[in-house]
Amino acid sequence: MTDQKIAVLGTGANGASIGADLTRAGLDVTLIEQWPAHVEAMRRHGIRVQLPEETITTPVTVINLCEVATLREKFDVVLVLMKAYDTTWATELIKPYVASDGLVVGVQNGMTVDDIARVVGVERTLGAVIEISSNMFEPGIVERQSPHARSWFAVGGIDPSTRGREHEAADLLRHSGTVEVTDDIRSSKWMKLVVNAAELVPSAILGLPLAEAVRVPGMREYMIEAGQEAVRTTLAIGNRVVPIFGMSADDVTSPEQFTEVLLDAVLNDYTLPSTRTTVLQDWMKGRRSEVDQINGLVVDEQRRMGGRAPANQIAVELAHRIESGELEASPANAALLTGH
Repeated sequence: MTDQKIAVLGTGANGASIGADLTRAGLDVTLIEQWPAHVEAMRRHGIRVQLPEETITTPVTVINLCEVATLREKFDVVLVLMKAYDTTWATELIKPYVASDGLVVGVQNGMTVDDIARVVGVERTLGAVIEISSNMFEPGIVERQSPHARSWFAVGGIDPSTRGREHEAADLLRHSGTVEVTDDIRSSKWMKLVVNAAELVPSAILGLPLAEAVRVPGMREYMIEAGQEAVRTTLAIGNRVVPIFGMSADDVTSPEQFTEVLLDAVLNDYTLPSTRTTVLQDWMKGRRSEVDQINGLVVDEQRRMGGRAPANQIAVELAHRIESGELEASPANAALLTGH
């Protein structure tokens, strides 16, 4: 549908980059952002996306969160790229401006699809898995380290009412990377959570880029164990181990080995030597992270079932200490994670 009205709700590094891609494709896109300096920079200069081989500046339409109440038309598709912990209130904010047959798509880390569905209904909800490496430290400027050929998404619904509509989100996201449609978005999102539990928070606790953190003695083994705890958890709550990142079923040799396969896929295909995870970027900006929605979810689900996830538990505890100012992110923390 060429006359669709699209909103990108949350325009950090990934949201701004995707919003720029959609705008350059000639689509009717409104970016909605909460960082005032970023909004002003985008209004004045557009979005500058620095890719490995080129830099592209794109003029965009952008409004501040406080201006949402001035909107008069409704959106056919809303791509939500807010932090996982902001999902519920952000979806409530945009709900009055979603068309009655519109879709809200959670293009996020964490299991946000049910948070969105509770607000707008399962019949208007899609989930998505996202794998893009990007940084943002200056308003209006994105350092996108994974070009379109190395960016990947999966899209799916959680209710039969959206079956066949996945292409509405997939067609949009294909302007930013490769897209697959899945019939089990919860399992797919848990697979991304597996690798996030293994690498996002643990590498940030060391204050290092991911490629450096994994080379610290004992860290690769620790990361694999944290991921395996997440695999055991998702299987216990009834999900499946499914291939993501364009893998095939042959790559899923066993649930336990798949953690290592996923970690290596991220390291080899989506990570540059300088890539800092989103958690480390949050801490560098003085913001809290999504640890409770990633490693914390593994711990909470295990606790609910009467089990334990000690590798994820220590990551949560150390992350909370860093966010409270009690501990500094440092390579010295490897001993606290690994016990060595």
